[in-house]
Amino acid sequence: MQTMTTETQKNRKFKYTHRSCPKCEHKGCFAINEDWSAVCFSCNYTTNDLRKDFPDVDVIISRTDYSKRKGTTPTKITVDRGAGIFGPLLDRGISEATAKRYGVRILVDSDGQPTQHYYPYFIANEAVAHKVRHVHEKYFTWVGPATDTGLFGQQFVQVGGKYITITEGECDAMAAYELLGSKWPVVSIKSGAAGAVKDVKESLEFLETFETIVIAFDADKPGQEAARKVARLLRPGSAKIMTFPEGYKDPNDMLRQNQQKLFMRSFWEAQIYTPSGVINVTEFIKDEYHNRPKKESVPYPWAGLNKKLYGLRQGELVSLTGGTGLGKTSVTRELEHWLIKSTKDNVGIIALEENKYHTVDGLLSIEANAKLYIDQIREQYSREEIDKYLEILHKGENENRVFIHSHFGTNDVEEIFSKLRYFIIGLECKWIVFDHISMLVSAITDGDERRTIDNVMTRLRSLVEETGAGIILVSHLRRVDGNKGHENGIEVSLSHLRGSQSIAQLSDCVIALERNQQAEDSVEANTTRVRVLKSRYTGDTGIATHLIYDRDTGRLSELDGMESEEPLVDF
Repeated sequence: MQTMTTETQKNRKFKYTHRSCPKCEHKGCFAINEDWSAVCFSCNYTTNDLRKDFPDVDVIISRTDYSKRKGTTPTKITVDRGAGIFGPLLDRGISEATAKRYGVRILVDSDGQPTQHYYPYFIANEAVAHKVRHVHEKYFTWVGPATDTGLFGQQFVQVGGKYITITEGECDAMAAYELLGSKWPVVSIKSGAAGAVKDVKESLEFLETFETIVIAFDADKPGQEAARKVARLLRPGSAKIMTFPEGYKDPNDMLRQNQQKLFMRSFWEAQIYTPSGVINVTEFIKDEYHNRPKKESVPYPWAGLNKKLYGLRQGELVSLTGGTGLGKTSVTRELEHWLIKSTKDNVGIIALEENKYHTVDGLLSIEANAKLYIDQIREQYSREEIDKYLEILHKGENENRVFIHSHFGTNDVEEIFSKLRYFIIGLECKWIVFDHISMLVSAITDGDERRTIDNVMTRLRSLVEETGAGIILVSHLRRVDGNKGHENGIEVSLSHLRGSQSIAQLSDCVIALERNQQAEDSVEANTTRVRVLKSRYTGDTGIATHLIYDRDTGRLSELDGMESEEPLVDF
């Protein structure tokens, strides 16, 4: 089947309209264009050439709304007048007793086979309209106005009770009634899945007199989407959506295949509808609580952070922040190297302030315990020695594990998010280090930095939730009022985050770096306080540890003896 876009459809001219759809059989919803493309406005079936999909296209053309053609309108019938006859709906496997229960009469041919079904629709106790099924031609027409009528079968149901079932069609309602042993009331909407919400709204007061409303719409996509929409209209906890066993599309299908026991089982197993994200705690505790997937943690390279945070976890967004020149890059490099060395996961690095050489130099410097990012120092090492350090990126278990996007300058936000998705989904990276959001925002902002950061953070949060990847995000701080700035070692708070509080709100964890780089004492000037500003996982905040920078090696090491303390969790 070929599809046709809405824009394409607009540019085509209808030749035949109000036909019955050959897919969903709804009457009056199918239109055929002059070039034989076609569209159904009920089930959304489209094709660029109807003749290829349905060689018997002439039959489809003839399936119009015959009630609009002079001389072909079916005879109007009413229950009290007795037009038509009661009899079994042989083509649908429905008994005469059930047809009588619903007031459905038929017209038959000379062989006694039904040619038309007349489904009555009532206002109060008067049948004011009939929906007519033309059995052989497979289309529907209406006799009389359906406006203000109730659901099909509603007039025979006593108000109130324990259960009522709603189906998508009249024959499905009668079939479900028989499959339930003719004990429980079953009604049908009158205009198919497309009109389900409207039909149910009009009979909402009637339906909500029942304790439980079982929605047994067709198993196809339109039917299931309509079922969820209808369930949202009903009293919370009262709606159940029935799932048909594989191979069966609706109640009438199951009746014709004599599957009463299977239908009954599906009926009783129908699940209470809850909006997305809402759970039934009783069922959750019974089935899932003790069998949840374990959230694996990877330890930080520093014991103090592990005591506060219990490690890094996939599916979390960690924001690392600090003033300019206070060691964010050094901490980030240590974390990148740590993830590569201590896990077997694929790692992606997006560095917007540097080129690829600088990124690789930084990783090699950690591995070599030397400042290889400085040309004069790197040149002191032989090629063989450098190649040995490079093995962390491309040898053995590390082959094809580390991926880098390093680009200094303007960055398009769509391109960056495209790369993020490619890293996570295409390259299966479990960890992403994104350095830094401020660079991205400065390239795309139109003057409203707060709104731009909000949008970027919302997309990052959504990406984490969707993919389950762990993201470490680097962010800058805004300037604060007062005589001392962050370069003087002032305490960082969440309110110092640059641009918008969405960084604090949407991050699982926020870690701040503090250092008085202007201190006269060299130890103080090279010591960074690591402060946890937020931890959604543990709730533990405050100073986690102190890291001292070694000017000779470019490495960070933990002070206060914390490097020897055991973390609280077994990694």
